[in-house]
Amino acid sequence: MTFAPSPIPSRTQFVLEAIKHDILTGGLRPGHALVETELAARFGVSKTPVREALKTLAGSGLVVMSQYKGVTVRMVDADMAREVYDVRLLLEPEAVRRTVATGASLDAAHDALHRAAGAEDQAERSLANRDFHRALYLPCGNPLLGRMLDEVRDQAALVSTVAWAAVPSWEREAAEHEEILRLARSGDVAGAGRAVHDHIASFVERAFPRSSE
Repeated sequence: MTFAPSPIPSRTQFVLEAIKHDILTGGLRPGHALVETELAARFGVSKTPVREALKTLAGSGLVVMSQYKGVTVRMVDADMAREVYDVRLLLEPEAVRRTVATGASLDAAHDALHRAAGAEDQAERSLANRDFHRALYLPCGNPLLGRMLDEVRDQAALVSTVAWAAVPSWEREAAEHEEILRLARSGDVAGAGRAVHDHIASFVERAFPRSSE
């Protein structure tokens, strides 16, 4: 993916999206040091938009700022993964139930599922899967609930990127996505919610099994 600098005041956003893309598609691995001068040279900008972008990424939980180690891509372990997925388990099934109950359009979810199936690499598939989940929970009718799920969306994607690198289970998850969409399209409120819950719970247990601790 090629990036080109955009005019002020969009430079910070441009740098933010570029770094986020690299993190969430595995280009920048957990623990990787993010050096302001190097990033500024890469993107052809001053250090100011880079610094602001890194602060935003720290706020979203994708990077960690340390007085001694500088800025690094957040490490993913079992505790972090379970914290993020616990929030999803509490909120996402309910949001999807509400989406199905309102009869909202599911065309965006279908399109995302189609893009994931035709993805040429893990990065493209990961981005499409994120879009699939968001397309199901965002029309829930409660903007605050949608924003709360958006807040953990990037961290959940980071977890899945790391998990897939160790255990490529995307084929199983793709089948689960198809079943979730089938239930949602049929208007099965309880079934869709239950399928989402089981999908989220089973993923984190496969990737970070408690028996391995």
